[in-house]
Amino acid sequence: MKLQEIIDSLSLKVETPSADLNREVKGAYVSDMMSDVMGNAKDGFIWITIQVHLNIIAVASLKNLSGIILVNSRVPAEDTLKKAIEENIPIMTTPLSAFDLVGMLYSLGLRCR
Repeated sequence: MKLQEIIDSLSLKVETPSADLNREVKGAYVSDMMSDVMGNAKDGFIWITIQVHLNIIAVASLKNLSGIILVNSRVPAEDTLKKAIEENIPIMTTPLSAFDLVGMLYSLGLRCR
């Protein structure tokens, strides 16, 4: 599934419009612990979190994630947004809770395999 399809299906707000939104999303992972994401998220996954600080970009880049979705109306910090644009890491936001968003992603066919 393409990232743009997820954005459209779930009405996500794109915080990094210059990032590549045509990437393939192979699965999803939800966690607020960087070490957990580094140990368990897979290449091409989308990451769901409440974290907004700069380190999320480093983790997303290291793991070659397709993007980051910030839940609960979280907004990325200014330095985070700047680095995401530099690294071409898409960041999206939603007012939904992680629980609701993950259920919707699951219904779209995404899994954590």
